[in-house]
Amino acid sequence: MLKKLVSIGLGLSLVATSLLAVELEKKKLTIGFIALTDCAPIVIAKEKGFFDKYGLDVHVVKEGGGWPGIQQKVISGEYDFSHALAGMPIAATLGINGNANLQAVLSLDFNGNGITFGNNIIKKMEQYGMDKTSRPLTSDALKKYIDAKRKAEGSNYQPLSFGMVHPVSTHNYELRYWMASSGIVPDRDTTIKPFPPPTMPSNLIAGNIEGYCVGEPWNERIVLKRRGSTLVTNYDIWNNNPEKVLQTRADFIEKNPETTKAVMKAILEAQMWLDASWENRKEAAKILSKPNYVKAPVKVLEKSMTGTFQYLKGQKSEANPMFNVFANYYAAYPYYSHGMWFITQMYRWGQIDKPVDMKKVIESVYRPDLFAEVAKEVGYSLPPSAWKKDGVDKYNMFMDGKVFDPNKAVEYIFSTGIDESKVSKEELLKVNKWTVKTEQPNYVCPYGPAGCADPKYVTK
Repeated sequence: MLKKLVSIGLGLSLVATSLLAVELEKKKLTIGFIALTDCAPIVIAKEKGFFDKYGLDVHVVKEGGGWPGIQQKVISGEYDFSHALAGMPIAATLGINGNANLQAVLSLDFNGNGITFGNNIIKKMEQYGMDKTSRPLTSDALKKYIDAKRKAEGSNYQPLSFGMVHPVSTHNYELRYWMASSGIVPDRDTTIKPFPPPTMPSNLIAGNIEGYCVGEPWNERIVLKRRGSTLVTNYDIWNNNPEKVLQTRADFIEKNPETTKAVMKAILEAQMWLDASWENRKEAAKILSKPNYVKAPVKVLEKSMTGTFQYLKGQKSEANPMFNVFANYYAAYPYYSHGMWFITQMYRWGQIDKPVDMKKVIESVYRPDLFAEVAKEVGYSLPPSAWKKDGVDKYNMFMDGKVFDPNKAVEYIFSTGIDESKVSKEELLKVNKWTVKTEQPNYVCPYGPAGCADPKYVTK
C-alpha cells in the first residue's frame, strides 16, 4: 500500500513538474472587451479563476470607444487580446480596418444578435402585412413600406436610417442579408450607420434611427422599455452562425506561444462552463450585470442567456435555447469556412476593391491548427474538418435556403441578385482556383444542456 501511495505521489509530482516546465513568456496581460453578453467567456475566465489556473494575471478592460477602439488598441499593443467581431481580424489583415496581421485563435460564441425596430416603423410594416409573431420573420413588409414611401416622395425620397455596430461586423452583414433577401437594396433604399452597441437604445429613442442590429442585452433593453420589438434574431437568419472571436496580433503569438495557449485554454474552459448548465448561465448573468462588465439588470441579461428570448414588447419570452451557444456544437472552433463567408460579404458590399486569394487570406488569419493543440489539453472535441458547407442541415440553415460552399465562394458572392461588388466575378475567379475538402460535423452537445435545442442531443 505504501509503495502504491509513493508511486501515485511520484506520478503527481511528475505531472506538476511537467506543468511548471511550461514557462509563460508573459504573465501579466490586458484583454479588452465590449459591454455585450458574448464577452462572457472572457469575464468568466477572469471571475471563475480559469486565468489564474494557467498562471496568468489578466486585467480585463471594458472598452468605451466601441469596436474601433478595440481594434486600435489591439494593433497598438495596448490590449494583448480582445473580444472581436469575427470579421475584424480579416479586415485588418486585408488593410481595410486598420493594417496589421491579426489572428482569430478561437470563436467565442454562436448567434447572440437581434434586429430591433421602434414602435412607429413596426406599425407602418403591420399596415403592409407584417405578422411580427412569424419566425423567421422576413423583410417583405419593410420592402413594401419602402416602395410605397419612395412612390409617395418621388425624387425627394428620404432613405430610412438603421444602426449597426461596425462596417465589418456580423451585424452589418446580417442586417443587409435580411433586407436584401426581400429585394431591398441597403445603400439605396436605406442608410446604415455604425454606433457603439450600448448607445443603440438611446439612438432609437431619440429618433436618430428606425431600428438596429446589435448583440445582447441592447435588444431586450428596448423591448422591456416597450419602445420597440425584436423582429428577427441572427439565429433566425443563419442558424448557429459565428459571432465573436478572440483576436491578437500574429507577432504576439510568435513571441508568446505558451502564453497564447494558456489564454486559449482558460477561455475555452470558461466556454465549457457556460454551457454546462442553465444554473451556470444564471450565475454568469449576475456577474455580467456588474458595473465593470455589461452593467445591465440581471433580468434583462437572463432574457437571452437562460434559453429564452423576448421578441415582442408586452409579450412573454419565447423558447430560444440556442440564442447563445458558447461551447456546444463546436461553437469555440475557428472554422476556415466561417471566416471565408465574411470575406464574401466584404466583396458583396464593396468593402474590398481588389481580387485576393480568399483561401490564402483566411488561412493566415483563423487558427484552427493552434486551436487543435489547445483543445486536446482541455478535453474539447474537434470537428472533422476546418472546412464545411453552411446552410445544409436542420441546425445550420440560412433563412432564404441558400447554401454556402467554400469551393463556390466566388459564385456565392454574385448569386443573390443584389450586390455592390467593386471586383468582377472573372477577376476573382482568376486568383481563386483552389479546392478544399469539406466535411460536415454532427450536431453534438457534449458539455451540457445550455445552448442546446433539445435535451436528447446532450451527450455525456
